[in-house]
Amino acid sequence: QVAYAVPDVIVRKIRGQWTVQLNPAVVPKVRLNQVYARLFQRHRTPQNAELGAHLQEARWTMRNVEQRFSTILDVAEAIVRRQRNFLEYGPMAMKPLGLREIAEEVGIHESTVSRVTNNKYMATPVGVFELKHFFSRAMVSANGSACSGTAIRALIKDIIEAENPQQPLSDAEITRQLAQQGLAVARRTVTK
Repeated sequence: QVAYAVPDVIVRKIRGQWTVQLNPAVVPKVRLNQVYARLFQRHRTPQNAELGAHLQEARWTMRNVEQRFSTILDVAEAIVRRQRNFLEYGPMAMKPLGLREIAEEVGIHESTVSRVTNNKYMATPVGVFELKHFFSRAMVSANGSACSGTAIRALIKDIIEAENPQQPLSDAEITRQLAQQGLAVARRTVTK
């Protein structure tokens, strides 16, 4: 959880539905001066062709900015659909999620999802998180179900918080307690 980052997207629960919106504070307000654009269109000459190139470049830049923020919103919405339980119940309910799943759902390349989620933040009712926080490998439990590393870290945190401070549990004991709950996690992983 990050407390100091300005969120790019804001997630709220409205009438029982999770909604995602872009944070208006981070979306640049880019406009093309229509007076100059119309003036150029009326007085286009070979001598001012360079102005036409600048006008076209400005339009492309505006489209690229719109597309980038549209992609951020699409990816954030897909993450919220997949991680609804995290928003409802906290870290122990985090599902395993890969970039590929979001890429396929949104219809973009995995590398685009990676770039879009890098240094982008989501404000949720439970805190502000980098979009990358919602991705984690699946770890298979003894009964064959998958859980995320985030959920396991939350479970380890709960075990540590419940321990007697005068007699802290060893990493091996924490590993045993996780195994009793059906999670085969290496002691080395618990140590990390």
